[in-house]
Amino acid sequence: MENIFDFENKIDIAWCPGCGNYSIRKAFLAAIKELNLSQGNLVLVSGIGQAAKMPQYINTNYFNGLHGRGIPPATAIKACNPDLNVVAFGGDGDMYGEGGNHFLHATRRNPDITLFVHNNMIYGLTKGQASPTSEIGMKTKLQVFGVSEKPLNPIALAISLDVTFVARAFSGHIEKTKEIMKKAISHKGFALVDIFQPCVSFNKINTFKWFEDNTFYLPDDFNSSDRARAFNKSLEEEPFPLGIFYKSNHRKTFEENLEVFKNGKLPLYKNELNKHKVEAEIRAKI
Repeated sequence: MENIFDFENKIDIAWCPGCGNYSIRKAFLAAIKELNLSQGNLVLVSGIGQAAKMPQYINTNYFNGLHGRGIPPATAIKACNPDLNVVAFGGDGDMYGEGGNHFLHATRRNPDITLFVHNNMIYGLTKGQASPTSEIGMKTKLQVFGVSEKPLNPIALAISLDVTFVARAFSGHIEKTKEIMKKAISHKGFALVDIFQPCVSFNKINTFKWFEDNTFYLPDDFNSSDRARAFNKSLEEEPFPLGIFYKSNHRKTFEENLEVFKNGKLPLYKNELNKHKVEAEIRAKI
């Protein structure tokens, strides 16, 4: 069976050969097909960056905005039409750097959206500056003496702020990444999946082999409802744990807390237009 989310004709994808984004795209296409989502009910949102190009390569609705600004329109789209499946894509620089403030406040609101962050520990689009997740000592064209700041730990940050679904995947493991994506999209509430991926052009340290050698999967019996244990696990580094760290449904979503949807009120798009009432309002203002 054809995947309706893939394009019939070959498309020009502007990623470097060997980029981990290709594997993430493949995993995502498989995930949304297996979830039996419809093109009309899926909206992808992104900011700017190599990862943020992802929506352009999926045959569905999308909104492409400003650098670091993928989460606000995703939240707004879901708030306007809670029936949609809304997925945001971005890189570690896009979401944790420029968009860091939006990420923090999304954790407070708990919108029912899914956020996939392609984490290659470098700024790929702008030619290799250190990102918020670059490791100490990494030398770049800009950080010529090496990175001195401690890298951001998005998993620990998300769990500490009670994000309701927190996971990490690796683009080299397409099947396992697909399964994590499916669970994230199906989750009700804000879901973060941080996805390790190699940048073959600008990051010669965190390569495909490096990620293979420096990651391991959480055991099948890991209790992802235990937030304290999940947080402790998130602090482990080299090797980094992969899998679902934390999952909870104890918080209401942003949409459920909106007054406009309480007491059985319908989203605006479901209300019929009363032309006579609109005309009366206009005449009253003239």
